[in-house]
Amino acid sequence: MAQTAKKEQHEPTSRAPWELVSNRQQRLTIHNLVKRDPLTGLAEDVRNGLTASPKRFLPKYFYDELGSQLFEAICLLPEYYLTRAENEILEHYSDEIAASVEGPKTLLEMGSGSASKTRLLIEALLREQDELLFTPVDISATALESSSRILLQSYPRLRIEAYAADYFAGLAELAKTNRGRTLALFLGSNISNFDREDAVRFLNAMRSVLRKGDALLLGADLKKDPKVLEAAYNDALGVTSAFNLNVLARINRELGGNFELRAFKHHAFYNEQAGRIEIYIQSLMNQCVRIEKLNLEVEFSVGELIHTENSYKYDQTGIEELALATGFKRIRTWLDSQERFSSNLLMAN
Repeated sequence: MAQTAKKEQHEPTSRAPWELVSNRQQRLTIHNLVKRDPLTGLAEDVRNGLTASPKRFLPKYFYDELGSQLFEAICLLPEYYLTRAENEILEHYSDEIAASVEGPKTLLEMGSGSASKTRLLIEALLREQDELLFTPVDISATALESSSRILLQSYPRLRIEAYAADYFAGLAELAKTNRGRTLALFLGSNISNFDREDAVRFLNAMRSVLRKGDALLLGADLKKDPKVLEAAYNDALGVTSAFNLNVLARINRELGGNFELRAFKHHAFYNEQAGRIEIYIQSLMNQCVRIEKLNLEVEFSVGELIHTENSYKYDQTGIEELALATGFKRIRTWLDSQERFSSNLLMAN
């Protein structure tokens, strides 16, 4: 399924539903590719997930306003080492990472969020070139505008052309543009949220917008002691539990559900054979939940699970195999001091 052929470069034939351009020096452009009402998508996916067997929710619905705040809190927890470990790598090696791709570069980031860690690479690139084009892709246009304006205030030599889109819609649009030499970022072990098939599909799509000699910096959490892994998703303060259960509160708020959150609990464990943390919401009793806007009643038995997320863990062999299967070659890996997390430079072949 690798898409290694270079695509013809041309201007998009149609524009996004709306486009925001800052008037001040025209340093900011945001293309909004989100075409459907988010509430419609939530309703469809909740109905499909709760009528499936076994029941499931899509992890993208964690990130409403409260969910995003809870995730920011998770990143500060002592048990959740991933953010600190990746920050350590970028603080120590950002200049090496920037210099690994020759010549002046565009910086492209998938799932940029607040772009807090990205600052380290922006600064490294601006130390070696006079100006920089940053192209972030994120599902939230609001988050993109907020983070972009903060970055532009901090870095006068920065321009931003952002895309509000899911990964694949954003990559499809980027494939129509010519950015010159590119360093792409997929940080935070976001690759862990894909199973093997979807990880290959994503990296193939990523490769299709890169030219030979471009590179992808891929963050990946590493396999380790299951106790360390499970603690990261079962913190003592219960913040991860609140984050997971907030999807039920969101359904109550937005779809008229009557989930009683105290009748469910967060459940996460490491499946060593599959190499992944599995995250569920578990029903504590036999119960029936009604969701008014879906005209749907859902029965739960005691102990029944709703699957919400997987987080796959990697070793160096797994990363190497993933790169080779998708038109990349792993040329360098940086680890934090405790060797818990990896930042992998994959060069487009």
